[in-house]
Amino acid sequence: MLKDITLGQYFPVDSMIHRLDPRFKIINTMLFIIMLFSGNYFLNLLIGAVFVFIVQMLSKIPFKISIKSIKPILPVLIVTAVLNLVFIDSGETLLHWKFLKITEGGIQTSIFMICRIILLILGSSLLTYTTSPILLTDAIEYLLSPLKKINFPVHEMAMMMSIALRFIPTLLEETDKIISAQKARGAMIDTGKLTDRVKAMIPILIPLFVSAFRRAEELATAMECRCYHGGEGRTRLRQLKANRKDYCSFIICILFLVISVILNSIIK
Repeated sequence: MLKDITLGQYFPVDSMIHRLDPRFKIINTMLFIIMLFSGNYFLNLLIGAVFVFIVQMLSKIPFKISIKSIKPILPVLIVTAVLNLVFIDSGETLLHWKFLKITEGGIQTSIFMICRIILLILGSSLLTYTTSPILLTDAIEYLLSPLKKINFPVHEMAMMMSIALRFIPTLLEETDKIISAQKARGAMIDTGKLTDRVKAMIPILIPLFVSAFRRAEELATAMECRCYHGGEGRTRLRQLKANRKDYCSFIICILFLVISVILNSIIK
């Protein structure tokens, strides 16, 4: 399961999406999220699915990698579906047993929410798949630069976000190694009662936290040795420059959003 978590990973492929300006990719991702939540009809999700499919094809990221990002959130999808089935009471009643009541509205809402979450994960994951952590940091800092006028630590915030994303795969790999080591020593992690499994997580969490703090200290020492003192007066190796393709991608995202809003208003 841990190997299926691809959040924060970057896949270096030569594609049109990889070459886009990271600032526009962040803005386009926000527009995509707004598009998903702009309506409560399956037609809006269909437009979002077409958008994700097009971007996926242009990014040259294998579909199996994107599908792997959905597996870790299956428990969330199941809980979401069950809650909507139980608490949504609209439409024709299909099943009524004691306090349990399942209606057409509950089923439709459950399917709709599951599809929305899946599209949200697939679309937002493409941002980290196609953007290196360094470029992502520069883009976030640039977009948040107006907050510098109120003395907001923009560079430090962008750096922390980038480091957090960068170390997610590292910590997952470390967790997998610790679990394998504990199993080799006879630890029963995947079997037994729920309480036994919870207790078995203690020998995993303690060395994981120790390893995380050690890596953080090593990173801080390395940054100090390289005379890192924040973003003031700091230059960049790569300067972000927008071109015609970036503006075209932004216009296309706006068109998808406008179409979604118009169709939502027509259906109403």
